[in-house]
Amino acid sequence: MQVERNTQMKRDELNELDAAREWQADAAKATPALCPVIDLSLAGKGNYVRQVSRLTEALWFVVEACVINNKLVPFSALRVTLLRWFGAKIGPNCRFVHPLRIKAPWNLEVGANSWFGVDAWIYNQALIRIGSNVCISQGVFLTAGSHDYATNMDLRVAPIVIEDGAWIASKCVVQMGVTIGRSALVTPLSVVHRSLAANGVYGGNPARFIKQRFAPQRVQ
Repeated sequence: MQVERNTQMKRDELNELDAAREWQADAAKATPALCPVIDLSLAGKGNYVRQVSRLTEALWFVVEACVINNKLVPFSALRVTLLRWFGAKIGPNCRFVHPLRIKAPWNLEVGANSWFGVDAWIYNQALIRIGSNVCISQGVFLTAGSHDYATNMDLRVAPIVIEDGAWIASKCVVQMGVTIGRSALVTPLSVVHRSLAANGVYGGNPARFIKQRFAPQRVQ
């Protein structure tokens, strides 16, 4: 099964290279003056659906600025309590000691024993579900939103799932619609734009498979 997974990843990488070459060829033929420009004033909310009132959003904006993202507040329990008050589902023994940004706590689910590093940014216009024993390191950016860049720049959202035991190392970007498998490890400064299988070590932009995290005898 692992051989098939690795083979599929190689095929995906080759397909990406082919697509990049085709795009470069098309770009070379295009006349810059004829390239369209999207009127950003017409961009809409796309498939985004507001889940709380504007008043709740405004209150959270203040709480996030004054407490959640405040370097002078080193209290994990206080952050967890406030997040739960605003709708987040957070398991026991999670560590929110450091300042971080969370767009919408009502779209956040976290299992037990998970850690969050300083300056992590959870931009969750759609649900972001983080499992147990997950490490979200310093400066990680999880974004459940983007824009329809090829048509009208409407907002597009899709959930992110990070399964139990995964480690997203510092300064990584995880894009919308991605699932990161159980105990996967993403090396620093990587960009994840598609789902990653369990137990792999991944790195780069875009993130690619490097090796297995745990030896076969440790994998049940």
